[in-house]
Amino acid sequence: MPSPYSPACRSGSAALAGRSQLPVVAAALKRGRTLRILSMGAAPGWVGPSGDYSHVIEGMLEGALKGTDVVMINRGVSGELAADAAERMKNEVALEAPDLVLWQVGTNDALAYVPADQFAAIVKDQVDWLKTHKVDVVLVGLQFAPAMLRDAHYKLIRDTLRQVAAREKVIVIRFYEAMEILNKAAEAGQPVAEQFERSEAGYDCLAQYVAHAITLGVFAKSMPTRPSPK
Repeated sequence: MPSPYSPACRSGSAALAGRSQLPVVAAALKRGRTLRILSMGAAPGWVGPSGDYSHVIEGMLEGALKGTDVVMINRGVSGELAADAAERMKNEVALEAPDLVLWQVGTNDALAYVPADQFAAIVKDQVDWLKTHKVDVVLVGLQFAPAMLRDAHYKLIRDTLRQVAAREKVIVIRFYEAMEILNKAAEAGQPVAEQFERSEAGYDCLAQYVAHAITLGVFAKSMPTRPSPK
C-alpha cells in the first residue's frame, strides 16, 4: 500500500489529481519482474537527506511494493521542450524497455510560449504512442514560480496539461498546485516554512507524490475512488 507522506508534504498532497490504473506496471509486478521506470523531462538537481529525486522515488516504491526491485532510469534534460522530449523518448523506450514513463512536462513550453493547442497535440500523441507500445505513463506538471502567477500563458499550459491527462485517463501530478499550497503554508508560518523557502526543495515532496500516485495506480481496482480536486 502507499507510504504516508512526510509531515512537511501533507498539505500539498491535496493538489494531486485523481488516480488512474497502471495496467503495465501491475502486470509486471504480478509476474514478479523488475519494475523499470524511465524518467524524462526536466532534470531535477535537488538532493536531500535520502538522496536525489529518482533515488527517493525508487526507495519509496520498493518500500510500498514489497519484494519488488525498482530501477529508475533518469534521462531528463533541463530546458527541453515537449516536442524534443517526445522524439527522444521513442529512442529511450526502445533502448530501455520501461514499464512506466515518468514525464515532467510543460514548464519549458510555457516559458517558450509554445501555443497551447500545439502543446496539447504533442502530449496527446506521445501518450497514445506509449499506450500503443504497452508502456504506462505518469505526467508531472509545471514547476511553481510565484512570478508566473501573473502569466496567463503559463497558467494556460498548466491547465492544458491537466485537460489532456483527464481525456487520456492518465495520472498527472499537479506539481504547480502542490507547491502553491506548500508555499502558502510557509507564508502562514506553518512548519514547512524553512524547508520550502527555495522551490527546489519541493522535489522531496514531488518524489513522495510520484511514488504515492504510482502505488495507487497499481492498486486502483481494489480501492474506492475519491473525487479529484477542483
